[in-house]
This record gives sequence, structure tokens and C-alpha cells, in this order.
Amino acid sequence: MNQILISEKLYITPELKKKKNMYKIDFFISIFLICILFSYYIYAEYDKNKNEEMSQEILSSMTFEDDLVDDTTIKFADNSVVVILNAEDPFEVIYSEPVEAEVTEEPVERNIRKTASGQEYWTIASIDIPSIDVHYPILNTTTDELLKISPTKFHGPDPNEVGNFCIVGHNYRNKKFFSKVPLLEDGDIIQITDMKGITLDYEVYDKYVVDPTDVACTSQRTNGMKEITLITCTNDSKHRVIIKAREV
Repeated sequence: MNQILISEKLYITPELKKKKNMYKIDFFISIFLICILFSYYIYAEYDKNKNEEMSQEILSSMTFEDDLVDDTTIKFADNSVVVILNAEDPFEVIYSEPVEAEVTEEPVERNIRKTASGQEYWTIASIDIPSIDVHYPILNTTTDELLKISPTKFHGPDPNEVGNFCIVGHNYRNKKFFSKVPLLEDGDIIQITDMKGITLDYEVYDKYVVDPTDVACTSQRTNGMKEITLITCTNDSKHRVIIKAREV
């Protein structure tokens, strides 16, 4: 028995053709958006790695006050004062009466750096947390631009002084900056080294989560003790993780 094959001719209506064209446009738009998102991700990771390298370079180049050498010395000889600027260039001033040394305290010269926008900043301490392998310089003030470079001072006294020294850092949800700080537990040790080269150990005694607007953790009521507070975001960036530690 012979089979008769009947093929139906498919008629493409203008409406169907329009839908096919819309599908093509949507497809290309989707590919374009995926490429943009992927490029943004690559750039963001590159930027984080670059800032990580910058932070570690700052840490390795930290100069403590004891390392700063002043080439100017003053010597007394009878009724004269000899100011020696360097070993080859003495400058002598003669007085008719003996003079006493006038001691003035000059601010220590800092290694001042500038951000891309021109903001000046410098290092005031370093933080080391052995249990989570965190090692960073602490910058002198908190801005969005500086937070991309390293953890920063948010509030409180100078490092290793009486009071509550508050430090804020980004949680990038990886191994960089303060991403692993939420993993700290009571009893963990945090080390702060100030610009005098003095390192103090602080033991974690509390950890909790607060709303972004809650700054009670920055209180300076420490009963005359030295404390530090680490502040970073939760993984969903909706709240803040607070780590409290006290000198031991």
C-alpha cells in the first residue's frame, strides 16, 4: 500500500515573525548584560587584589618612631652652642652668657600618602590576628576611599592608649581585609602594634550583631582599661558584626 506523504506548508504570519525578532533581541540583550556583569566582576576582583597589594606594601614599609633619626644635634661648649646639621657642616652661634637647652617637642614626621582623589592619609598602627591570619596596617581615619585600601580607625584614642580604639574594615566575603573577623571567638588574641613599635595583646571577650546605625559599641567607658572594637559587615551587608577585646 502506497503511503501518500502530505507536508503542510508552514505559513509565518507577521505576528509570529515579530515575536521571533523580539526573541532574538532579548537573547542578544541577555548576552550583552552577562558580559557586562562578568566584566564588572573581573574588574572588582582586580581592584580588590590591587588594594590588597597596596595594603601589604604599606604594612611592610611601616616606620616606627624609634627608627626615625634626626640628623640635627646640639652640643654645649662653655659659652657657645654648636648646632650640627650633619657631620660636615657645623654651624656655631656664640653667646655672651651660658645658655640652657630649650627642649621643644616636634611632631614625628609621618609617611604621608595620597589617594587617587588627593586625600592624605598615613598609618597609625598595625593589626595582627594569628587565629585567622589577618595582618594589615591601620590608617588614620575612615572614608569610603580609605576603606578600600586597608582597615581604618573609626573612633577612640590613639592605638594602645586607655579607652576604646575602634577599627573598621570591609567584609569582602573572601580572605581579604576583615572578611574572616566574624569567625573570631571569645579567647582569640588580637595584636595591635603602635608607631612606637609597642605590641599589645587584646583578648576577645564578646561578639554580637547590631544595626548599621547602632554605634553604642564605640563607647569610651572602659573603666580605665585599654580595649579595641572591630567592626565589619555581616555577609549579607544588612548588619554589623562587633568584636570586643580587652588588653591582657
